[in-house]
Amino acid sequence: MGVNRDLKKATESYWAGKLSRDALLSEGKRLRHEHWKIQKDAGVDIIPSNDFSYYDQVLDHIELFGVIPDKYSKYNLDPIDEYFALGRGRQVPEEGIDVPSLEMVKWFDSNYHYVKPTFQDNQSFKLKSDPKPLIEFLEAKEAGIITRPVLIGPVSFLFLGKADRDQNVDPISLLDRLLPLYEELLVKLKDAGATTVQIDEPIVVFDLPPRVKAAFKPAYEKLAGLGDKIPKLVFTTFFGDVVHNVDILSAVHALYAVHIDLVRNPEQFDTVIDALGPEQTLSLGVVDGRNIWKTNLKRAIETVENAIQKLGKERVIVASSSSLLHTPHTILSEKKLDVEVKDWFSFAVEKATELVIIAKAVTDGPASVREQLESNAKSIEDRATSKHTNDAKVKERQANITDDLYNRKSPFPIRISQQQQKLNLPKFPTTTIGSFPQTKEIRIQRNRFTKGEITTEEYEKFIEKEIQDVVKIQEELGLDVYVHGEPERNDMVQYFGERLTGYVFTTHAWVQSYGSRCVRPPIIVGDISRPASMSVKESKYAASISKKPMKGMLTGPITCLRWSFPRDDIHQSVQAEQLALALRDEVVDLEAAGIYVIQVDEPALREGLPLRQGLERENYLSWAVKSFRLAVSGVQDSTQIHSHFCYSEFQDFFQAIAALDADVLSIENSKSDAKLLKVFVDEAYPRHIGPGVYDIHSPRIPSEQEIKDRIQEMLQYLSPDQLWIDPDCGLKTRQWKETKAALTNMVNAAKFYREKYSSSA
Repeated sequence: MGVNRDLKKATESYWAGKLSRDALLSEGKRLRHEHWKIQKDAGVDIIPSNDFSYYDQVLDHIELFGVIPDKYSKYNLDPIDEYFALGRGRQVPEEGIDVPSLEMVKWFDSNYHYVKPTFQDNQSFKLKSDPKPLIEFLEAKEAGIITRPVLIGPVSFLFLGKADRDQNVDPISLLDRLLPLYEELLVKLKDAGATTVQIDEPIVVFDLPPRVKAAFKPAYEKLAGLGDKIPKLVFTTFFGDVVHNVDILSAVHALYAVHIDLVRNPEQFDTVIDALGPEQTLSLGVVDGRNIWKTNLKRAIETVENAIQKLGKERVIVASSSSLLHTPHTILSEKKLDVEVKDWFSFAVEKATELVIIAKAVTDGPASVREQLESNAKSIEDRATSKHTNDAKVKERQANITDDLYNRKSPFPIRISQQQQKLNLPKFPTTTIGSFPQTKEIRIQRNRFTKGEITTEEYEKFIEKEIQDVVKIQEELGLDVYVHGEPERNDMVQYFGERLTGYVFTTHAWVQSYGSRCVRPPIIVGDISRPASMSVKESKYAASISKKPMKGMLTGPITCLRWSFPRDDIHQSVQAEQLALALRDEVVDLEAAGIYVIQVDEPALREGLPLRQGLERENYLSWAVKSFRLAVSGVQDSTQIHSHFCYSEFQDFFQAIAALDADVLSIENSKSDAKLLKVFVDEAYPRHIGPGVYDIHSPRIPSEQEIKDRIQEMLQYLSPDQLWIDPDCGLKTRQWKETKAALTNMVNAAKFYREKYSSSA
């Protein structure tokens, strides 16, 4: 994104018609050169290319291989506009264009989202005439830098995709059709001067179906059979261990190198070394690509030296565990952090330097970098003993948790009866997920308040006026359960973190979430507690001016944990429990203030799920569910607890969702096949559900009929008595015009079914 989110600003200006196509492409080129230069100046030997993207790297490969459904290609759009249409949809009524975006899902267990490839039964592939990996390699070469192009491997690309609606193709069956395009591209890269290519096959960390696992051997034997016609390949894995799939490594012995993530799973070291081919090189991911803490250089150097003893220096590469996409740009941009705490952090630019220090220490000896090693050791020791880290009162409260704190007073049938008496909601109740559009004026006033240019009283009056407007709009739209719109909130995690002890915050530490959407995760540095209420004032005011139930909005303990940079010195379950206790106090205070519908969002619950079946996953689900229940179980039966999830693939952990015991679940579902809801039928799920009826990640406005059709699909799997009608997610990033139009259609669709089922009763 650039040091100041340069790419975000450029793409959004292009979408708004304020920046030309050529200017956007020029800004992309500038950023690529800037990032290559940062790495070269740091002393990094192997610099990647084709890791830059205007929206998403998987989407880049969708375009690269021509996996573009006819409903997009038929408009003959400019290539950059077609590319963005795939990622975010495109609606231009005067040109007769109306297409939704492709489905977007989480990238493994990260908070990054990728665009899911969508395949047809008769799928064909065609390499783009000006392939992006080649263009960017030549661009770097012209600048005097020979890079290592990065490709998503063919097996992962297919496995991470899906059959289009009403199609039955098994994506992995398309491998023989796709592989010739990789061959063609690799030959082109070799002819252009590329000596090595990184080929990412991250799905090796999953429990793979036999047919997928079996696909690696013939695919890579075919590529290796091209010999000197193609660059040497680095078979790259990350985000987990490969021990359970170690036979796949045996199948790629002919490749130049293998990369593994030793930050996430250092235990795989010996098994992988034993599985390498006799001349194969090992790339060691010893610098964390997913977190912001300084690397323990002493420990990393020991790991690299151990590998050298077994393999020799010429067969060892020092690397980050994964792409640095998931870390902020540079700590040098942070001018307001506490000096002591700031010394504990390492962002992307600094991690590049850490790699060079580690490599120099094992090549030239520790004495060659003594000053850097001593400074690093001091930082790590200072953090371990800091007053910022430990709070005895928090630990004491955790020690006194009893089993009854995890349970509501009564089972759901009793609760829902009392809730209906209190709330008096109609069939097919409508609501939104929480936030309404954050306008430019809201951002301006928040920035002025932060800078001290307006008083607290002036800012609070402004927020009250925004809440008044949002309540009035919801009244006009005819929604059934209101929200206050969250105008005072900068981010659903940061807002609460700023009101809790144990957190610190940055000003420029942005990371990409999807497309142009960036987030600035807070950092957990110590034990967590709640000094005072965090959201009661705004919710109480909103309820006082509302004619219908007002929903209090909180972010759940797992999402607060997962969407922060967590501590790496204590287990995440301990941090989640501390967050749950703080949120429990807030939930109880909201109820006492007259808020009888409270939504505690857990969109990151699925994201945190360990990638493989087994004890680690079981343990995670146990403590994650307990944390949620601890946060919400202090209220009366008549108070309705909602939760929201940003995904719809529940099969792997449905029992955990049921165990949350939330009265109402809202789920992101508009881009998924409604048949995924069948699991709720199969498991006889008794509580209420609101599958999203339209996609909020796109500016496209769904028609009333489109929403009616979605509801009809849902009613094949859910009963009318348990179905809520809502959008996929919060509306913070949308504009008011499209928001009102979409919600009007949604409410009208709900009224249609309300009338239909009332007349048939």
